[in-house]
Amino acid sequence: MTKKPEKTEVGYADLNGADKDLLHTALNRGASRREAIKMMAATGLSVAAAGTIVTSAKDAIAATPKKGGSVKMCPSLHGPDDRLIPAQFTSTVDYTRGRAHYNGLTQLNDDITPRPELAEEFSPNANATEWTFKLRKDVTFHDGSKFTADDVMYTMAQHYGDDSVSVVKTLVSEVKEWKKVGPYEVKAILESPNSDLATLMGEKQFKIMKEGSAEAYNADGTLPPGTGPFTLEDFQPGVRSRHVRNENYWREGANFDEIEVFAITDPVARVNALLSDDVDMVAQVDPKAVKQVESTDGAEIKSTPSSAYFGMCMMLDRGPGQNADFVKGMKFLHRRDKVVKSILKGQGTVGNDHPINQAFGPDFCSELPVRPYDPDQAKFHLDKSGITSAEVNVAEVSPGITDVCLMWQRECSKIGFDLQVKKVPTDGYWGAVWMQTPINVVAWNMRPTATIQLDIAFAPDAPWNDTYWKNERFGQLLQMARSETDPAKRHEIQCEMQTLAHDGSGMIIPAHNNVVDGHGSDIMGIPSLPLGILGGCEWPEFAWKA
Repeated sequence: MTKKPEKTEVGYADLNGADKDLLHTALNRGASRREAIKMMAATGLSVAAAGTIVTSAKDAIAATPKKGGSVKMCPSLHGPDDRLIPAQFTSTVDYTRGRAHYNGLTQLNDDITPRPELAEEFSPNANATEWTFKLRKDVTFHDGSKFTADDVMYTMAQHYGDDSVSVVKTLVSEVKEWKKVGPYEVKAILESPNSDLATLMGEKQFKIMKEGSAEAYNADGTLPPGTGPFTLEDFQPGVRSRHVRNENYWREGANFDEIEVFAITDPVARVNALLSDDVDMVAQVDPKAVKQVESTDGAEIKSTPSSAYFGMCMMLDRGPGQNADFVKGMKFLHRRDKVVKSILKGQGTVGNDHPINQAFGPDFCSELPVRPYDPDQAKFHLDKSGITSAEVNVAEVSPGITDVCLMWQRECSKIGFDLQVKKVPTDGYWGAVWMQTPINVVAWNMRPTATIQLDIAFAPDAPWNDTYWKNERFGQLLQMARSETDPAKRHEIQCEMQTLAHDGSGMIIPAHNNVVDGHGSDIMGIPSLPLGILGGCEWPEFAWKA
């Protein structure tokens, strides 16, 4: 690939990945041409340029996918423990292979709402304590056998019991039993309401396996058949896998003839492989390499706004975090927009000291004002606390978090507060430092629903409650959110939860990370689901090569 020539006119191809995704999302959700132009003009473009860009974006969305071609895709990690059993998936390489090979009961749209997949219909009862899934009757596994309710019952059983090795069994712990209603209908009976169950069924670890196939694979290595758009032709854990288009797929099917998946662990080598045309798609491009990719002819950045975040944790069960004024003061000392612009290189969104952002759509409380940078307010509260110094332990658990802490240190010094930044190794960090020292750092990936994202790290009884914040009302609201199916009422509940976390927890979240990947300019149709690399690993079925 060569360096792109200088251009005198701004066009659709000149938009960065985040702006492309925002425009695509708006158009796909039904935004009018006038609304889309206004949105683009707000970025500083002329109305004429914005109009041209919107037109070309619509053309790109409407482009007809082409069949054929092969692609090589590289995530960042792999190893001898690479999995083929969905309940045990833990890495992006597992997720990608799983999406090529299997299907779930539901599939997630770019806005994280569920749509039918192997279940042609799904619905809850009035209080979301029962969910009914009516299954498709025209689906076959790669070995020619028919998909039925027995396969669903077999798959779901892997997430229960004392001997279960499922990595997501806690997400469905409220399900008391799965009941086979008929050969093509199953029902989930819950002990307590869960309005998010259909969304959870679209997650990577709930892909449907053929009855008995996990035991066969574990016993003698027999590759389990799936129902997905590709058949698995070769699998070498820690090396690579090769997948060929399933010509008997139950719906339209994949576009690529073949895909090959293998990891390149070094981030620089991974980007260089893309720029030299050795691979077609790479995951997790370092923000510092974005300009290099965008300036190279034939390469593009896919930047998807996500609710993944990094934060600074002030433990509320010990000093200095036990002092409410200390916590309040420290929250006012963050230049959030500068963190996004300078440290994340624009590949992120401003945070507001709770874990939910725009990526969660209607569950995001947009009416809650972003906490401003206000050194006067900070000084007032810190002086009131009587605390003059503190120490934050930081490991590079997310790209740029050390720089964010150093920026925090500089802002503290401007008002006479001594914040020491102690750099510690990432090895052993999660056991020895996180939640152990008075102030530390954390990084979280985006979860499939706002309720789960809040529950996992902010619930009063959550084992991973980063700052030991205990709020009884918050716990009550979590229970209400799980059972609420009305979007308007759910939004009210979410807003109250996000406000409580913003005001009361010891967590500072200055920014959210985009999902930043790279691909060849000839690769089209990558979804924008924000739950992981390259459209939440949904690309195998939908991407195509121009």
